[in-house]
Amino acid sequence: MPYFMYVAVQGDNKISVFTIDPDTGGLTLQHDVSVDGGPFTMAISPDRRFLYVGCREVTQLVSFEIDQANGGLTQNGSITLDAWPVYVATDRKGKFVLSSYYQGARVAVHPIGDDGSVGGDPVVQLETATGAHAMQTDETNSYAFVPHIAGNGPNSIWQFLFDEDTGQITPNSPATVDPEEFLGPRHFCFHPSLDVLYFSNEQGCSVSAYNLDTDNGTLSLFQTVTTLPPEGFEERNTCSQIQITASGRFLYAPNRGHDSIACYTVDATTGALTSNGIIPSEPRPNALCLDLQDRFIYSAGQDSGQMAIFGVDGDSGALTRLGSHPLGEGPGWISIAELPA
Repeated sequence: MPYFMYVAVQGDNKISVFTIDPDTGGLTLQHDVSVDGGPFTMAISPDRRFLYVGCREVTQLVSFEIDQANGGLTQNGSITLDAWPVYVATDRKGKFVLSSYYQGARVAVHPIGDDGSVGGDPVVQLETATGAHAMQTDETNSYAFVPHIAGNGPNSIWQFLFDEDTGQITPNSPATVDPEEFLGPRHFCFHPSLDVLYFSNEQGCSVSAYNLDTDNGTLSLFQTVTTLPPEGFEERNTCSQIQITASGRFLYAPNRGHDSIACYTVDATTGALTSNGIIPSEPRPNALCLDLQDRFIYSAGQDSGQMAIFGVDGDSGALTRLGSHPLGEGPGWISIAELPA
């Protein structure tokens, strides 16, 4: 089955659609899709039939149907918003679009129509705090988590109960997890088989691992590891997206400033992280995405407009740079889907 990559290129008001060579990781541009307002963040539905896009300059959510034959996009819905969504995701069943709002200091859940379109008022919209930076539900679709960065935010993770039938979210007890260190949790990913979540810390330049209590939907911090080299880095640096392999063996987190990708091995029993090297990447690597076979990882430089392509060693998790590909001005997000042949 062919692999398609979607890249939100904010400065060029477009989404670029590529095919991925499964042997080399190379990219071939199929077409560009014009999207007004600076597309920045994206999510693909669980059935891989629809793409949801949050725009930064013209504040809106836009939905597209994905052509299952050629990966093409046809817009089928949009919603005008009063703040820009810094992050979008669907719930695990693909019935709702979840969104978080950095300046808007809130989260929202929008219904998805039978045709996959997003439209209408949110099912629920809750005020949280400035710096809300992501929102996802867990594997059971029962709990949702929303990290808030530090400095411009409260340095906390909001914990919610999620009703997969209605889309309603309600604060859990406790409502937040508040790390003692100045970390600034930004984005997160779930271990594929352990009850563990990993958060990239924007201000702390680190990754934190949390155990998930699946009975109560609450998190407890058990490890924080730096993303920077042992000798330190004195210039400004922040962390962005975070990715874990489908095998659960390796994890990656980019540094914006140091312009690199921090690599880790993951303990198969505890989920604890061990540093596995730091690899130079494109300037300001905001977007990061693994291919679906854990063979390649892609890192888009927001300042360079280039996509760095790395091979992933299946035994060690080490990265080897294979090349780069031009994208355009200000690439912000990468999503990959496998579609029928």
